[in-house]
Amino acid sequence: MFKAVAPLGWLMAIAGALLLWWQARERARSATASNDAPASTASRTPAASRPAGHEATAQEAEAVATPAEPPRPTAWSAEVFDLIEWRRFEAVVEALFTQAGFRTRSQSHGADGGVDLWVYTRYQPDKPVTIVQCKHWHGKRVGVDKVRELRGVMAAHGVVRGQFATTSRFTDEAVAFAKENGINLLDVDALLKLIRSRSAEQQQALLDVALQGEYWRPTCVNCGIKLVLRRPRQGGKPFWGCTRYPACRTTLPLNGTIAALVERQAS
Repeated sequence: MFKAVAPLGWLMAIAGALLLWWQARERARSATASNDAPASTASRTPAASRPAGHEATAQEAEAVATPAEPPRPTAWSAEVFDLIEWRRFEAVVEALFTQAGFRTRSQSHGADGGVDLWVYTRYQPDKPVTIVQCKHWHGKRVGVDKVRELRGVMAAHGVVRGQFATTSRFTDEAVAFAKENGINLLDVDALLKLIRSRSAEQQQALLDVALQGEYWRPTCVNCGIKLVLRRPRQGGKPFWGCTRYPACRTTLPLNGTIAALVERQAS
């Protein structure tokens, strides 16, 4: 995933300084693509949620049985991030901050203005110490353009530190830009290292967050409801679609793990 900046190390130092020196918004969500390319930071709807042809085939597609739950992981590994949907990933990242003693603010779906999590200390509950952007991507590296967008949001809100978490990795250019602009990068390797640094009890709590509910079934980034599996009547690959179609045209491709599971169950 990249040469990650020390995960949360410097943030904890900042938190300590805040606890010593500072005694005593906006909120909304981001489009996270399940598979490939994402959307702009202004909306949670990822570009990959509208792959070419899916809006057309949605009219001619039929709902099929929701795949059964895949084998449930019993310990943390990269496979967990492959199985869970984008909303569960964001929930895990949020839980990592709350376990570290921070307070967070988030939203389940809808436009987020480029911020997935607002992070606060208890001594300064009205001013975020950092903001977090999450990208639940499979394979595609996060480029410098997405990290630069986060820097712009930081500047707009007067926040000097940012966090960018992804289930994928970052390009070298993105890593270099982050180091120069106060952004801590957490790729899949850095996230797993951070999780494994927690106590056994905390690791299990994080796994419970990840595997909550139908963790393998994506949430509509616009409506906040679970997507349904659809298969084009004229043939083609199955995909996830919103039950509110045509009012909502959100679609998502199946990731490799779930696609293989669907094919096995259909055979």
